[in-house]
Amino acid sequence: MDKVVGILKKYTMILILILVFVLFTVGTGGKMLLPANVNNLIAQNAYVFVLATGMLLCILTGGNIDLSIGSVVCFVGAIGGTLMVNKHVPVPVAIIVMLLVGLAIGAWQGFWIAFKRIPPFIVTLAGMFVFRGLSNVILNGLTVAPMPDNYLKLFNTYVPDIFGGNGFNITCMLAGIIACVIYVVLQIKNRNNRAKKGYQMESFANMVGKAVVICAAILAFTFKLSQHKGIPTVLIWVIVIILIYSYITSKTTTGRYFYAVGGNEKATRLSGINTDMVYFKAYLNMAFLASVAGMITIARLNSANPTAGTNYEMDAIGSCFIGGASAYGGIGTVPGVIIGATLMGVINLGMNIMGVDANYQKVVKGLVLLAAVIFDVTTKKKEA
Repeated sequence: MDKVVGILKKYTMILILILVFVLFTVGTGGKMLLPANVNNLIAQNAYVFVLATGMLLCILTGGNIDLSIGSVVCFVGAIGGTLMVNKHVPVPVAIIVMLLVGLAIGAWQGFWIAFKRIPPFIVTLAGMFVFRGLSNVILNGLTVAPMPDNYLKLFNTYVPDIFGGNGFNITCMLAGIIACVIYVVLQIKNRNNRAKKGYQMESFANMVGKAVVICAAILAFTFKLSQHKGIPTVLIWVIVIILIYSYITSKTTTGRYFYAVGGNEKATRLSGINTDMVYFKAYLNMAFLASVAGMITIARLNSANPTAGTNYEMDAIGSCFIGGASAYGGIGTVPGVIIGATLMGVINLGMNIMGVDANYQKVVKGLVLLAAVIFDVTTKKKEA
């Protein structure tokens, strides 16, 4: 019985994600499973995956958040759209400028937070107003459109089917099969390495069961995409970011520093780690990923407008806490955040298909976020 309870506790959010998906599938009469809607789940929520990954690093440092990212997304998009559409600046140059602007914003906010110890809430709240205002100044309150075709090809098209499948994208399905094979190989390799070092391992049955579930999900997902248009280019960007940050947070000393600062900043500083730089890197990185999300957003909308990015910070923060990040810092993983972001995406898409009023959608997302934080806090108290 204890073993079952342990498994349920470990995979709580995955089980909730499955339950919510099933409920919306039933509630929409199966429309959630239509290939076009599975594609929309990625296209409409790509920015959430990117921003939530960056927000995790901020939260790890002690439950800190960045309220400015929605405005930064809008500001970077406004600059990029103006350069490409109005100034006819080459796309590569515009992309470099957008990334540099994001890094400059991150350095500015990170400086005040890390080295002057101004509370992150205050600094990023100020940034939220500043960069939203500057976005309107740059755009003069108008929408700039359309984006150049060669820019859209980078973020808002599909990977062509090299096998020329008719109505079914063979390349996409093959990519799903290859992803499953790579995952299984990596799991076996990791298990063998842990065995050689004498580390504790999960049971073979659990490993096989988890691999079967994950591979089935990957194949089902790519099968649905194959029935539509195949692999969205934005999905490739999202996967690359997820893989990079999963590696950083789990395999590098830099990643461990974020957890250490969130766990006990004073002890971390006494151990010789420059905690100021940890904070600086967290907010520098957050603004960088916000600039990437800005590029994705203007490609998705095929325009830059003064309202872009509104409430994006709430979706990112919600995804982190729903995905298991602790409100106190020091706890959270990129895979967990992705599960949280997927859950938020499923809720958004499901309610849109069902025609739920936008105001009620906010109510539901707010209650889900509150429930996740309450669960985190009560769990910590029981463990204490």
